[in-house]
Amino acid sequence: MRSPQLLLEALRQSEYDVLLMDLNYTRDTTSGQEGLELLASIKEIDAHLPVIVMTAWGNIDLAVESIKRGARDFIQKPWDNERMTTMVRVYAELRQALRRARQLEMENHVLRGEGMPIFVAESPSMQPVLEMISQVGPSDANVLITGEHGTGKEVVAKLLHATSPRSRMPLITVNAGGLPEGTFESEMFGHVKGAFTDARSDRVGRFELAHGGTLFLDEIANVPIRQQTKLLRVLETGELERVGSSQTRGVNVRVLCATNADLRAESMAGNFREDLLFRINTIEIHLPPLRERREDIPSLAAHFLNRNKARYRRSVKGFSPSAMQQMMQYGWPGNVRELEHTVERALLLCREEEIQPAHLAVTSARSTALSFDGMSIDEVEAVLIRKVLRRCDGNISHAAEALGISRAALYRRMEKYGL
Repeated sequence: MRSPQLLLEALRQSEYDVLLMDLNYTRDTTSGQEGLELLASIKEIDAHLPVIVMTAWGNIDLAVESIKRGARDFIQKPWDNERMTTMVRVYAELRQALRRARQLEMENHVLRGEGMPIFVAESPSMQPVLEMISQVGPSDANVLITGEHGTGKEVVAKLLHATSPRSRMPLITVNAGGLPEGTFESEMFGHVKGAFTDARSDRVGRFELAHGGTLFLDEIANVPIRQQTKLLRVLETGELERVGSSQTRGVNVRVLCATNADLRAESMAGNFREDLLFRINTIEIHLPPLRERREDIPSLAAHFLNRNKARYRRSVKGFSPSAMQQMMQYGWPGNVRELEHTVERALLLCREEEIQPAHLAVTSARSTALSFDGMSIDEVEAVLIRKVLRRCDGNISHAAEALGISRAALYRRMEKYGL
């Protein structure tokens, strides 16, 4: 490579078996500090890449310091060609063997279901979802995951990634609707040092972090229209420029998006670009609300109970028949996420062998429906937000989490309803 910068770019774009590097690059420079700084940057990109340092006789101490900082070995100048060739071959073969071992381990995990997110889906309404995941997961198709807040859209994204050929590469999750418009480009595409006042160093964006893997964009409907244009360009071309740079970088990313909004209606209203919608929904997977898959409630409740029993070291055996009946009748406006929080809270409050209705503190689906009778969707949403804000003592972060939306989205709704 002609420069350290070109080397770092190459490492971000592809995997290599071994790296042979000197410690000085500028004429008349002998301190080796350039090489040590470069070594730190290399390890940030690929912590497992074998690095062999070339050093002169007088720089053995410097070579030892580079070993401490992550280099695998060093070779002295002038070197013996046969020894260098042997060293490079050995480390390259080791790297390849480790890569094959990691791939085999990942495949075994997938086959055994280890490391996979728990996804309870026994009800008839969830069978098309399971079938779609099994068909689409192994592909590179962009997927739009829709459904109400708390239905498990992120879990589906994790399953799609885990069952894909990209599973050994990263899954980067971004709450796209929660990024302030002023920092959206920097967060998504990265920036270079000096691009703006606080840009004290180069920063890798989410697209580059997900290179070779999967990028999950949650709350995609809340991305401002101006930023949608920039997002569309990257999805169409597979290329981006960091903020403050004119250098084009290629990225290979599978994109999964999620929203609780009707993007087609948003597109018709001029709030969401139609061409971006076409780009992200090669396949659409819709998750039904929990009230339409009540058959899954017992299994989901048992799963959440068992998980939290270990976490809180409680010995509660299960749910009383009356508690289970109450959960089956409740409307669950917050869906699976609300059920999860309800079970966790009930476990903490329970001092008996079984969780009772009083521990759940939920009302029946009938009373919930009657309380909203004759109200518009906006009015229902406003009531729900007020209720959650009171329950969270006005804490915006806690309320947004309970509602399954970002802080920014909650602020917008509070402004809309004058709360």
